[in-house]
Amino acid sequence: MPLTAKSVPRIALVSSLLAAVAGAAVLMAAPASGAASTLGAAAAQSGRYFGTAVAANKLSDQTYVGILNREFNMVTPENEMKIDATEPNQGQFSYGNADRIVAHAKAQGMRVRGHTLAWYSQQPGWMQNMSGSTLRSAMLNHVTQVATHYKGQLYSWDVVNEAFADGNSGGRRDSNLQRTGNDWIEAAFRAARAADPNTKLCYNDYNTDDWGQAKTQGVYRMVQDFKSRGVPIDCVGFQSHFNSNSPVPSNYQTTLSSFAALGVDVQITELDIEGSGSSQASNYQRVVQACMAVARCNGITVWGIRDSDSWRSSGTPLLFDGSGNKKAAYTSVLNALNAGGTNPTDPTTTTTTTTTQNPQPGGCTATYSEGQKWNDRFNGNVTVSGTDNWVVTVTVSSPQKVISTWNTSATWDSSGNVMTARPNGSGNSFGFTIQHNGNWNWPSLTCSTG
Repeated sequence: MPLTAKSVPRIALVSSLLAAVAGAAVLMAAPASGAASTLGAAAAQSGRYFGTAVAANKLSDQTYVGILNREFNMVTPENEMKIDATEPNQGQFSYGNADRIVAHAKAQGMRVRGHTLAWYSQQPGWMQNMSGSTLRSAMLNHVTQVATHYKGQLYSWDVVNEAFADGNSGGRRDSNLQRTGNDWIEAAFRAARAADPNTKLCYNDYNTDDWGQAKTQGVYRMVQDFKSRGVPIDCVGFQSHFNSNSPVPSNYQTTLSSFAALGVDVQITELDIEGSGSSQASNYQRVVQACMAVARCNGITVWGIRDSDSWRSSGTPLLFDGSGNKKAAYTSVLNALNAGGTNPTDPTTTTTTTTTQNPQPGGCTATYSEGQKWNDRFNGNVTVSGTDNWVVTVTVSSPQKVISTWNTSATWDSSGNVMTARPNGSGNSFGFTIQHNGNWNWPSLTCSTG
């Protein structure tokens, strides 16, 4: 996550695509007739949002506010909801600047992502000097008080931010919060849910874009564990800061779909891509298309509006130049949003994007694709690779029910919502029909060797 100017920048920065991918066309033309003409409106066509980070001290900048009000339908306070801003002295809470952003968003019909409740960085001095049970209690009180203040006002909270270490360990970052006990993240999520039961609760991190990286797998295992034990987590945020030294990985969509298969929403929370011209535009297009292809990728936030507003301004990483003019990257994003993608709430959608669900390193991969749709039901198709001895678990969301299958031997758990599919001699592809009962969400998949 970007730090304030007075903070020490982290060593490992996440990054941007290598120039142009061979054969990848950049959508540079003007939006087609009848297509949405702003980012927020284009995203909303498929039930998504397109947001930006907002600084309270820039709400007096006419150009800045003009672009904000025109283009975006979600905002994230840059620093105004972080710990040092909201509780500068222990037990004394300050919400003025954050409230200003929330009020502006509400007045414009926008929603707000809260950012962030618990983080090892940007702690006020009083918290930095704490440890052990005293720190644990102070952290939980902070989560409770701030979440309660904004109860019912926000779309989501980044409850915990950047708790995993970079490198090859796949483990937790050493921090004063981590040293209070390995269950501190779970405790923060439970406190946030108790304080605000109806706001989405997210885990947010950087350098988790590449499915093959140990850090990504560490976060994945935590979310998988939380879901299995009923720890309240609703979404995972991918900061997705890209540059030439750390490009958009080739398996970026796989990462999004793999986390989504665990039953959480995925969100691109702090997107910026250094570069310029058609290369930058191509990279932005690729990220947006990856999100559009994953049904549970429900929104994208860019970390700032104009290049001059960015924490990485020298890399010109955003969609508007310093004067507020639209860049080539803006047009590629707008066109990618207008092109559409999976829309689980719209039975008329005709997009049949295939996404890879939950590929396990060294194991098998189950790939889901949409089939035919009717008013009351839809077909799904699954192709398995990596082994002929597979077991695929298909989980549907209530009130959905699987009413027929083909090319597999299937059994169900007692709820009827979890189907276990195995080979029946018909190859490595099978399908099923889901009676949706008003819920058009795709099922989630996991694949293992039998």
